[in-house]
Formats: sequence, structure tokens, C-alpha cells
Amino acid sequence: MNDNQSKYPQLRFKGFTDPWEERKLGEFSDVRDGTHASPKYVSQGHPMVTSKNLTHSGLDMTDVSFLTDKDFNEINKRSKVSIGDILFGMIGTIGNPVIVDRDDFAIKNVALIKEKTSNPITNKWLLQYLKSPSFNRFIQKENAGGTQKFIALGLIRDMKLRVPEFDEQQKIGAFFKKIDDTIALHQRKLAKLKELKQGYLQKMFPQNGSKFPQLRFSVLADAWEQRKLSDAVDNIGTGKSKYMLQEKSDLAKYEVLGSTSVIGYDEDYNHEGDFILTARVGANAGNLYHHSGKVKITDNTVFIQGKNLAFIYNLLTQFDLKKLSFGTGQPLVKASELKNLILYFPNNDEQAKIGSYFKQLDHLITLHQRKLEKLQELKKGYLQKMFC
Repeated sequence: MNDNQSKYPQLRFKGFTDPWEERKLGEFSDVRDGTHASPKYVSQGHPMVTSKNLTHSGLDMTDVSFLTDKDFNEINKRSKVSIGDILFGMIGTIGNPVIVDRDDFAIKNVALIKEKTSNPITNKWLLQYLKSPSFNRFIQKENAGGTQKFIALGLIRDMKLRVPEFDEQQKIGAFFKKIDDTIALHQRKLAKLKELKQGYLQKMFPQNGSKFPQLRFSVLADAWEQRKLSDAVDNIGTGKSKYMLQEKSDLAKYEVLGSTSVIGYDEDYNHEGDFILTARVGANAGNLYHHSGKVKITDNTVFIQGKNLAFIYNLLTQFDLKKLSFGTGQPLVKASELKNLILYFPNNDEQAKIGSYFKQLDHLITLHQRKLEKLQELKKGYLQKMFC
């Protein structure tokens, strides 16, 4: 791309044709950072925000340390945060820009960008630039350090970027705010659905040794009975150890599931239909996967076949399968351990009803997850085309 092309984004609002002007961030914004010291933390007081509290979805205050009034006021002499400022991480996780909607906290090793009234560049536009591929390329190029990555404040101030006129900034900022608000709405809906599912899992499966769940279908009242898992399913076993990688044209036929990754394909071995897999080796030992369709599995996995597997899957989520693992270097869950696992089961009719209910709920969660992912991909595409 030549210099003239880089002055114009691919996609613009009607009526804007002027080239974007190259400027340094420090020319039109007041760029600061928080303390670099380690003040004494207390059990309650003023929150101290670091890069770990800056996420893609905004400011997360669920895991913060606290400062006394004295330390809070001392830090704020250098970097007082105000509503409408932009923050992004400078050490460890670099980036994750957020626009501030509260001002009761201090910052440590976090870049703070304030608007200058003498040089009107709106932070609503700048926030989206800092989420664009252009800024990500800048971070990848300029960050330093080994395990602990960091970026210097001077480099941030001297960062060059193309800036449109103020009216175009406002339109771009308002456009992306609508997208961000829609994404946030779907994130909240998805979180509520997942929370709803967790609530029903607690209520529709017996807890603490009880034989009766809190909530059940009205016509069903019998106590749940203890049984071995092997007595409730058709088969529990492990996959094959040897796989032959087939030609590329064959790769779409089957998905191969192992403890960590896709490994290969073997035409002599497959499962088709609903079943459950639990990774049995390594850090993923005891993790559950519920899959529909044709797959091949490695010897690093245990499979379960039978009826009412949607019920079985959700039942097993109520038990910590990692308790069955043993070994230090490569923890292992044996199929024999799963076979002998004793759990509470209702009759087959209730199993089917519970499984069907959670299938529908999982389907709804999947639909919202896909919708959210499409919105995030849409925004990513616009960020590519609407910034130089």
C-alpha cells in the first residue's frame, strides 16, 4: 500500500472524502500512566486497577486490591482517572482498551488517555482505533520484555496514527458504540442463559446425598436410585492408540478428538451419533465433551455410549471427574474407574425428560453464542475497513 492509499480507509460514511492526517497520539491526547510502585494494600478502600482488570468486554472489578485514602490520593496526583478517559494495559497483557464509566479507582502500569479540549479528538473514535488491527500491529512491533511483556509510555505518546476530521470521528465513534452496545446485550443474554442452566443443574439433580432433586417434572416423584455408571449405559471404553493420517480429501469425513488436539484419521474406527468423551490423560484429565456426529477418538479419551446420554452428560457435570485421576506427570482417568462410579439415577422416563430439557437449553445457548460470534466478526471486519 502506498502512502497516498494509507490516508484513506476502504469504507467511509457518505460525504467524507478528505485524507486522514498523520499525527502523534501525544499531540492531541494527554497520555499518562499510573504508579509503578507497590503500595501497601488493605482489605477495603479504593480499588487499584491493573492490566488484569481490563478485558475485551470492559472494566472488570471482581478481582482488585484496595488502597488507603493516603495512597489513593498520592497516586491520583499523577494520574487521576475521570469518566470518559481511555485505559489500556502496559505490562503483561498489553492493550484491551476500555472507556471509563467511573472514577473511584487508581491505576498501576496502565496507560491513561485524556481528551485535550484544545485539540478536539474524541475518545469514542480513539477507543475504536485502539481496538483496530493498526494498533494491534503497533503493539506487536513495539512491545518488549521476555515472559513479562511491556510497552514504554514514551512509545505510546509517539505512536503515529491517521486521524479523520472531527465530524467523521463522531460518526465512526457512534457507529461502533451501537455495535458494542448490541454485543454487550448479547453477552448479557448469554451469561443469563448460562446462569439459568447452572441454576437448573443444581435444582434438577439431587445434591448432598439426597435421593430427591428440588425441582422435577410434576408426574415424577420416585426416589432416585444408586447405580454404577456401567449399569446405566451400553458401553464405556477408550479409543485407539494408532492413527494413520489420511489424504487431505478424507480429512472432512471425521473429526478426531484427543485429550488436547486433532491427531489423525483411521477408517477402521469411528463412533456415530450422540456420545460423551472425557479426556483421560494430562491437564485435561476429567474434562467432559458432548458431541454429535461422526468422530474418531484417540487412546487419550474415554467414550460412553448408550441411551439418554444428554442426561448422563449433565449428571456427570455434577461430579468432579478429576477425583478419579491419578499420577503426577500425566494424570490419568481409567475407563474402569468410570465404570465403577456410583451415582444417583431416576427412571428412564425421567432421564429422557431431563436430557431433552437440557438439550433445548444448550441449543438456545449455542444459538446466542453463534449470534454473538457473528457480531464480533462483523465488528472485526468494520475495524479492518473503516480505519487507515
